[in-house]
Amino acid sequence: MKGIVLAGGSGTRLHPITQAVSKQLLPVFDKPMIYYPISVLMLAGIREILIISTPADLPNFGKLLGDGEQLGLSFSYAVQPSPNGLAEAFVIGADFVGDDDVALVLGDNIFYGQGFRGRLREAVDTLDGCVLFGYPVKDPERYGVGEVDEAGKLVSIEEKPERPRSNKAITGLYFYDNQVVEIARGLKPSPRGELEITDVNLAYLRQDRARLVDLGRGFAWLDTGTHDSLLEAGQFVQVLEHRTGVRIACLEEIALRMGFIDADQCYALGSKLAKSGYGDYVMNVAQTAGATGG
Repeated sequence: MKGIVLAGGSGTRLHPITQAVSKQLLPVFDKPMIYYPISVLMLAGIREILIISTPADLPNFGKLLGDGEQLGLSFSYAVQPSPNGLAEAFVIGADFVGDDDVALVLGDNIFYGQGFRGRLREAVDTLDGCVLFGYPVKDPERYGVGEVDEAGKLVSIEEKPERPRSNKAITGLYFYDNQVVEIARGLKPSPRGELEITDVNLAYLRQDRARLVDLGRGFAWLDTGTHDSLLEAGQFVQVLEHRTGVRIACLEEIALRMGFIDADQCYALGSKLAKSGYGDYVMNVAQTAGATGG
């Protein structure tokens, strides 16, 4: 399976702070926002990742992430000239996806919860069609909403319904088989001129090949699209990291834990950031795992 991070858009709800920089490059406490969705793909075992962003912002993502080799990954980059919908990611990334399955994660979504890695791996290993991830919210009318029956089977998907049939918002993380490229290419723009991800999901639902995983209690799903939600996400990460001593979405640590790099490689990455607490943390993790510190 390959992965796509969609980090486009103009971030107008965060103006003026996004007038000169991509929203996904803003800090969420101690790391750039895009680290969080990349970490989700890594936890799913995905090592080939396409970053899609605007022509103006894409060079900055390249400067931050490079080719990914230092993390045992492979980053590719592609341009989305204008925000024409989430499903356009599969049209833009068709050559990158090739014949593989693909996961799409939105660049401003943050996921955290115990056992998340196991759920991701199960979704990858058992994929037949598409897997969506639902999260209970108090205002489902603001989201795409998934309804499941008593047996837990997904029976309907509605985009921002006036009268939601459930409180399960469909989050910004989607797993698809290779048919998604063909489906996306066949979509017609919605009234707002976009290729809608909900139309992709409905295509799979009509085939009876869409499944909704309920993240539910014990999980946190945050987006960072407004000034308040950006601040709240930073505070959430700060509290968790200070209380537990563990850093969320530390790409170097995840690469080490997943076996993408070894302890000495991890230590070397931390030493380049040694003047920050983040760098010290990476070096400590590496030493605990057996790095020689040389």
